[in-house]
Amino acid sequence: MRISELHVYQKDLPIVGGPYTMSRTSLDCVDTTIVKMVSDSGIVGWGEVAPIGPVYQPQHALGARAAISELAPNLIGQSALAPLLLRRHMDALLNGHNYAKAAVDVALMDMIGKHHGLRVCDLLGGAETERLPGYYATGIGSPDDISRLADEKVAEGYTRIQVKAGGRDVAIDIAVVKKVWEKIGGKAQVVVDTNRGMTASQALRLSLACSDIPFVFEQPCNTLEEVASIRGQVVHPIIIDENTETLNDVLRAISMGVCDGFGLKMTRLGGPNAMATVRDICAARSMPHTVEDTWGGDIVAAAVLHIGATVEPHLLEAVWTAGSYIEENYDPENGINIKGGYFDLPKGPGLGINPDETRIGKLIASFA
Repeated sequence: MRISELHVYQKDLPIVGGPYTMSRTSLDCVDTTIVKMVSDSGIVGWGEVAPIGPVYQPQHALGARAAISELAPNLIGQSALAPLLLRRHMDALLNGHNYAKAAVDVALMDMIGKHHGLRVCDLLGGAETERLPGYYATGIGSPDDISRLADEKVAEGYTRIQVKAGGRDVAIDIAVVKKVWEKIGGKAQVVVDTNRGMTASQALRLSLACSDIPFVFEQPCNTLEEVASIRGQVVHPIIIDENTETLNDVLRAISMGVCDGFGLKMTRLGGPNAMATVRDICAARSMPHTVEDTWGGDIVAAAVLHIGATVEPHLLEAVWTAGSYIEENYDPENGINIKGGYFDLPKGPGLGINPDETRIGKLIASFA
């Protein structure tokens, strides 16, 4: 079986109740890129990548489509049953751009799963569970608004609440954390995520001011070096997110001893196969982590769930998809939705979803 066609689509995903706010950006809509891969036997595989704007990280939507268009002509005719070889081929054709290659990797794994009648999680080693805990991420807001939202989400069944912080007076963030803890106490794990939005001194101030609250601190500063400078003084566990763009970044963070776990984005690392390698490294070092992505619809969400299901349960902090912030499913029957704070693992072969092609946006480019 070989790749015979590759089609690239663009779709806008409006954010329900937007804007979605973080320390460095505010978004009303996310631009997603969808890949349709077709084999010479007629099997279709779906991939997707959706960076959240051009300032969150170096990845951005136009860059994804440009990179995929650079790769695509040389992917036609390649084996659709050898993901490792295809990844090496892509690396030989284009330096970097893991996020764009991830969309191709997702599509290929979907295709391979359909060919063999297996789910992507089975191709990645097997599912530990059929039901995965999700977490809810708040935006930036006032103490009253964020604590009320956290309380509502805990009542819905979420066991992990991520509170956004940074990009403003740290005193407000301190007040938010205290108010959230006052509201939900030990009913859910609290994670404070600044998305690289604090200086070392601000992060240290927040941690010390809330030393009696057992939250987890996510990506408090912009660089690993800044995190390292306060590591010995911060009183909370630290997880690293945005600084993990490659496998080498994960290894470096572990070797530096700057963190107690990771927030891992599937497309940022390069797709399901790259993520599986990081999963195994985390298992070897007993590093708990999330499995998630920056944004995206059913395709990204399904891939995230399949990978999350293969993680040892005691190391899986939670999974996250953007489904709570999106108005529609690509697949009206099998779309990915969260219920009671948990996701059900898709059942069908491959990703387990079959997008309605009237719902995947506009065709940007085709290669055959």
